[in-house]
Amino acid sequence: MRLASADAPGGGNGGGGGGGEDLAHSGGPWSKAAVAAGELRITTAEGLGRMAAAHEGVEAGAAGLSATAAPAAVRASWEKRVAAVRDECGSVQSALRNVAREIGEIDENRLRFSYLATPRDASK
Repeated sequence: MRLASADAPGGGNGGGGGGGEDLAHSGGPWSKAAVAAGELRITTAEGLGRMAAAHEGVEAGAAGLSATAAPAAVRASWEKRVAAVRDECGSVQSALRNVAREIGEIDENRLRFSYLATPRDASK
């Protein structure tokens, strides 16, 4: 998103510094949501690693026991589900960052355009 006054003197471009920069959108709702999705993606990836480490050697140690097939199937199912969550979080994170970049953060823009708002005279 670009403003007609983005290149105005006095830092009207939101990014500070020279002209041609996009509006800043750090710390706004879209960026915060992107960070949360990224953190969840990392957490699920770490969980997958811990799950794999916890199951190392289980099959070898329980060789010949028929009871090992059911836990292995459950583990495979959970790994598939958690991996899907991890992948979806990465996709959502990317989409949220794109929204923040393309339309700017709502709270940042509200502050930038607040000078346009004028109180209405209730007596008219």
